Amino acid sequence: MGSLRTRLGHELFTRVAGPDGPRQRDRIHGTPGPRLFDNDSEIVRVHADASMFIGGIRAILLQTMHPAAMQAVADHSGFRGDMWGRLARTSTFLAVTTFGTVDHAEQAIGAVRRIHDRVTGTMPDGTPYVASDPHLLAWVHAAEVDSFLLAHQTYGARPLDAAGCDAYVAQAAVVAGKLGVIDPPTTVAQLHEVLEDFRPELGATDEARSAVRFLILHPDLPLAARPAYGVLMAAGIALMPRWTRLPLRLPWLPVSERTVVKALGTLATGTIRWAMASGVEDVKEMRVAAAST
Repeated sequence: MGSLRTRLGHELFTRVAGPDGPRQRDRIHGTPGPRLFDNDSEIVRVHADASMFIGGIRAILLQTMHPAAMQAVADHSGFRGDMWGRLARTSTFLAVTTFGTVDHAEQAIGAVRRIHDRVTGTMPDGTPYVASDPHLLAWVHAAEVDSFLLAHQTYGARPLDAAGCDAYVAQAAVVAGKLGVIDPPTTVAQLHEVLEDFRPELGATDEARSAVRFLILHPDLPLAARPAYGVLMAAGIALMPRWTRLPLRLPWLPVSERTVVKALGTLATGTIRWAMASGVEDVKEMRVAAAST
């Protein structure tokens, strides 16, 4: 069983973090120095949990609902050419800013801001867009934070209480502000207000539906791993707001989602948590050593 756990944990980590994952992990967790967030902070609890697999899927699906955000991805990144590479870069950024030193976090944030400045283009109607637009960044941030928190409260090993949820949103706002989001939400109530304010701008474009279809049907995984991916995808879809289902051509099966999908999602996150347990312990030891240096 130990060998199976180690092998499965390694495969999961490699898929999410990329081939450079082990080196990045050692750098992020093993480098001495002050961090943006304490080890017992809410953002560390949420971002270290296996529920992030489902939260990440939900965040990607929800973000496609903003036409400008979707156009920027389609023009400059895409899902087809480098789906797992894009996931690895995103997961590395989250890891650096959540667990890494202040210096490393600031370097990562600066690098992303420079990339955003270069991501420019034109919508089909001729309207220009730029990824560094604070309004567009606010949507990406709100969709991510809402997705990560909802997934954690649904599938996390230790869900947060109401005060903890507010604390998580406030801590995520620290990084959002450094990325260029103006006045990011710092409570759950404010987060919901931001999401509701975006509703008139949202809609599923052909690019969005194509991206969602590709993510669901073409995960670029070995056949043996696709059922597990399908469970995580189903769990992510089940957490999507009802009003997104028809525009994105996603199913809405409330009874099945509350029973079968929830049970399978719980089993899947539990399995991931079990498989990556040894790696989590290694990370804790590195963080303790780094803090005492």
